[in-house]
Amino acid sequence: MKEDTIKLVKRAIKGNMDAYGKLIAEYQIYLYKTAFLYVKNEADSLDAVQECVIKGMLGIEKLREPRYFKTWITKILLNCIWQERKAVPTISLEEYVEKGCENYLIEEKVDLYDAIDSLKDQYKTVIILFYFQELKIKEIAQVLDIPEGSVKANLYRAKKQLGKCLTGGTDEKKEVKRYAK
Repeated sequence: MKEDTIKLVKRAIKGNMDAYGKLIAEYQIYLYKTAFLYVKNEADSLDAVQECVIKGMLGIEKLREPRYFKTWITKILLNCIWQERKAVPTISLEEYVEKGCENYLIEEKVDLYDAIDSLKDQYKTVIILFYFQELKIKEIAQVLDIPEGSVKANLYRAKKQLGKCLTGGTDEKKEVKRYAK
């Protein structure tokens, strides 16, 4: 994290709302992209970001280590998204298509996004944070409050499941078993 950003975080922790506003301006695209990867909807993404910004503003003084601001604000955003998902009943892709919302999905890379959506939440989260938001393993572990080894295991399992989804369940590579002699 840049030194200027750390100074902004320290000022925001002390109650400077202008500093908090500058921080949010710096991270707004990151927050929106992260939310959009989850909810696939502009309005819901903006709602999640707005709720995150408000909760962050109300709790900024609880942030102990300024260099972890990005991790902290990401955790708040994910909690906002997960709380909203629990409150709103989900409907299947078939129901969207039946309602005439075929253009709802992102046109490019639809297969990849569909495959990511089909993952369990724990796998989906690590894939989004690692590949799309380029967080480090350590940062993801902090966001999710899990050990780094669990993040690595979840990434491995998620990639394996994505591979199966994208190849239609057939592995193109022949798996070789090795036995100790």
